Amino acid sequence: MVIDRNAPIYIAGHSGMVGSAIWRELERAGFTNLIGRSHRHLDLLEATGVSRFYAQEKPEYVFVAAARVGGIWANNQYPANFLFENLQIQNNLIHGAYQSGVKKLLFLGSSCIYPKLAPQPLKEEYLLTGKLEPTNEWYAIAKIAGIKLCQAYRRQYGCDFVSAMPTNLYGPNDNYDLQSSHVLPALIRKFHEAKTSGASTVSCWGSGSPLREFLYADDLARACVFLMENYSAEPFINVGFGSDISIRDLAELVKRAVGFEGETIWDRSKPDGTPRKLMDSSKILAMGWKPQVELEEGVKMAYEDFLRGKAL
Repeated sequence: MVIDRNAPIYIAGHSGMVGSAIWRELERAGFTNLIGRSHRHLDLLEATGVSRFYAQEKPEYVFVAAARVGGIWANNQYPANFLFENLQIQNNLIHGAYQSGVKKLLFLGSSCIYPKLAPQPLKEEYLLTGKLEPTNEWYAIAKIAGIKLCQAYRRQYGCDFVSAMPTNLYGPNDNYDLQSSHVLPALIRKFHEAKTSGASTVSCWGSGSPLREFLYADDLARACVFLMENYSAEPFINVGFGSDISIRDLAELVKRAVGFEGETIWDRSKPDGTPRKLMDSSKILAMGWKPQVELEEGVKMAYEDFLRGKAL
């Protein structure tokens, strides 16, 4: 399906890391009628306001990249917020899209939907086959509900609603707050602050042994636009880089990119989270999409973005 380059397209969460990357990719691909709303102008927790927005703007295509997100600490600290707010946001956006006759919607989930001890790499069919990782199960349950809601509207109403599950993401407009960020941006900030303060050590959470896969946000954006034009089926589809790295090796990579010359210390009193999360992305790779940004290059670009934004 080729989308009319003048069709109205709504990117929910357009100012965040993923949403802004989708916006950049759509502009690069020649789309001219992009719609975004800041939280100040549209509260996605309010169903009435979301319905009014759909009625006024009449988007034909919707990317759902809006969510309350955070790392292990934030998920543990605010379970009610992560579950309630994400359910509200996606319910309002998906139901509103159905009510207003949106042609196609792409919902973005998260790799945390998979069971903590699922076989590796993670295949789409492993969903709901075991217990979730306790440190982020609230967010995971909300995302699973979003996937199922898209599938339910497709089955009951024939809506062309699809879902994609990205692996761990990083890139421009990331969140660098140490209390709520994910591991890679947290490492960037930690090593940068240690370098600028002249500290001799940096303390990192856990043992450093967990394995994680990382995808640059603009690569995900390319996948999202690709799927919007090339994928229409009930099963969700994984989007990953294809290989993983230990947190210990990731820390060394960030350390080099930042230029910190001190020692890295691992605080084993802090949680590691899931031992390994590597996506099986064979389905989307077989369709013709593939990532373009290698991790070392991506980390350097992410650090440059951090410095530009003075994201502190």
